[in-house]
Amino acid sequence: MKAAFTRQGKIVVDSAQDLVPGVGEALVKTLACGICGSDLHALRHGHEMVRSQKETGGPLIYNADEDLVMGHEFCAEVVELGIGCLDNVQVGDIVCSMPVLLRPDRLHTIGYSNDFPGGYAEHMLLSSRFLLPVTNGLSPAEAALTEPMAVGRHAVEKSMVSTKDVCLVIGCGPVGLAVVASLKQKGLGPIIAADFSPRRRELAELMGADEVIDPAIESPYRSWRDLSLPANSSANDSNDRALNGSTKPGVIFECVGVPGVVNQIMHGAVKDTRIVVVGVCMEEDNFRPLTGIGKELNIQFVLGYTSEEFSDTLRAISEGEIPVTELITGRVGLEGVAQAFEDLGDPEAHAKIIVEPWR
Repeated sequence: MKAAFTRQGKIVVDSAQDLVPGVGEALVKTLACGICGSDLHALRHGHEMVRSQKETGGPLIYNADEDLVMGHEFCAEVVELGIGCLDNVQVGDIVCSMPVLLRPDRLHTIGYSNDFPGGYAEHMLLSSRFLLPVTNGLSPAEAALTEPMAVGRHAVEKSMVSTKDVCLVIGCGPVGLAVVASLKQKGLGPIIAADFSPRRRELAELMGADEVIDPAIESPYRSWRDLSLPANSSANDSNDRALNGSTKPGVIFECVGVPGVVNQIMHGAVKDTRIVVVGVCMEEDNFRPLTGIGKELNIQFVLGYTSEEFSDTLRAISEGEIPVTELITGRVGLEGVAQAFEDLGDPEAHAKIIVEPWR
């Protein structure tokens, strides 16, 4: 079969070994696979990412010097079932799955494994127990967005946000948009979304943001504080009211993942703000703890999703509760993956590019 490999810092298309399903495994034909920001990081900062994962006990451990077939946001068709498979799916079914393969030795992370290819390949091996049928005529490209949208869902769940909160989303790339969509689906808000990109602000509005902010023109923190004030209050006394506990509670989602943003958010936040860090920053960062201490800030780091969150996200997309069609801004075959990685650097051009290996 063919696959797009990460090889010595570049994306190259080459032949890969054909796959045979083991016990409890399914051989699937990859129909659609989204390119994730984490894949862009892995291409440029693979060694650093693996080193950090080893230090923290994270799951994304592989040899960055060897070939890797990435792709963990996928939808596929079941081609063959190995012995011992559950009867939850049949050959020919269109399915999604969390990007994991359960083997006797350990749990392998699909898309970040040197041994098992991800969705930038014509075929993959998946554990049959994790396969979820795609329903309601949902297209493979839309179903492939289950994984990134589940990341936003998980961030919202971990935030413990309620209807009393005023929500601010900093950064409206795919992760930030997933957070906006999940907040909207759960009827939470008001939701303020901030991004320098006009296109991303437009998408945030489509996903359910109540107000979009261009940080180059106005402070998203000021707008957020204004919404948290009681009626007939002035924005000038927002900090005093925050210190006295008379503002609505607030949650800020950091969805940028570059150094300095967490520190900026801490300065923009008011007392008792909960900050949820969803963006993946690959570099060391700095902030002054006294800023957080003085405001009694709560900083929550999040990663991934649960199996329940993943399956319910697929359901929500298939039933139209989470709109994803507008997020798909490009489609490429395997030969176009390398260029797609470059193109995703322009936020005005793309939100999510879908790889269709058989294209």
